[in-house]
Amino acid sequence: MSGSLPIEPLGKLRQRKSTKWREYDADVLPLPVAEMDYPIAEPIIEAVTEMMRRSDTGYLGKFPELGEAFAGFALRRWNWRVNPESIRITTDVGVATIEILRTLGSTGDRVVVMPPVYPAFYNWTKEIHLTMVEAPLLKDGVSYSIDFAALEREFAAGAKFFIISNPHNPLGLIFTPTDLKSIASLAEKYNVTILSDEIHAPLTYSGNMFTPFASVSEEAKERVITLTSASKSWNLAGLKCSVFFTENKELHEKLEPLVKGIRSRASLIGAAGHVAAFSQADDWLDSAIATMEASNRLLHALVEKKWPNVKLSNPKNSYLSWIDFSQTKLGEDPAIELLEKARVALSSGIPFGAGGKHHARLNFATSDEILEAAIDRISPWL
Repeated sequence: MSGSLPIEPLGKLRQRKSTKWREYDADVLPLPVAEMDYPIAEPIIEAVTEMMRRSDTGYLGKFPELGEAFAGFALRRWNWRVNPESIRITTDVGVATIEILRTLGSTGDRVVVMPPVYPAFYNWTKEIHLTMVEAPLLKDGVSYSIDFAALEREFAAGAKFFIISNPHNPLGLIFTPTDLKSIASLAEKYNVTILSDEIHAPLTYSGNMFTPFASVSEEAKERVITLTSASKSWNLAGLKCSVFFTENKELHEKLEPLVKGIRSRASLIGAAGHVAAFSQADDWLDSAIATMEASNRLLHALVEKKWPNVKLSNPKNSYLSWIDFSQTKLGEDPAIELLEKARVALSSGIPFGAGGKHHARLNFATSDEILEAAIDRISPWL
């Protein structure tokens, strides 16, 4: 695996114009939103720059290179054979999820999630007037597992859709093939369509194996719509591009009316950047993962030393730490208090659904210096 990535000093990072660096006052250390402070991979910079040099900045139409690039990446990384022609392009995973649910569902349809989970899932379903129901993960200390009894109860109660964060945001949990097969069997039994958000999948740590949901069984292959992007793993959210696909021919045909409309809302520049990410930036990705692993180790060491009454998740993927502040002086929403008192911004745990009270999410894809400063600022308030 390649070495760690260099990270610019705080003053230089504050010159960035993304929401992470503009949402808060200048004295706040921002560690909430899922953006990395790492430099962009050179092949992506070159691909995007070349598009600009050619004045190639028009609308996005057919772009088979992206399907081929993702299929190649999936085969190299996960030994998963994906048909490039099945892959559709859209603006982001959120837009794709909303439009898929709008196309396949009806007002009031029940959508199951396993909280604590990515808050946008709640927002997306609310936007199109679907009914969100929860099958919360089982918590044992800092470990979480699927509550299959709760999941089956909600499926049996008439759920039409199940949205899974695979790997799990905010826990960094890698679901096993056995877990995924069991979910697929329940979905088959109760006729539930699965939307698998696999946007964090490329960031799986060394020694762990991510399993694409659609790859685990024939039942899964027929039930799963996969949604993903290079945006989280290569820090390209601002380029507005993602993909979705299913290996179920009937579902594929039902989603055909979406293709031109949502593709044209995505970015041509973003598509070019995604091709470079999936086909030319494996070395950078390995370095990013190594950097995250080192930062995660540092964070755990600092917390063990300075926050003895705080518990951290043990992520196996990505750069997000789920923090349990329930044994501290902080209230139900620690992020609000810490922003005001410590001038450190974390993501509030409450929007993550059941199990979110007394918790917050911290993004550790930053420098050691910023992590250490954030820990020191927060320490007096615990």
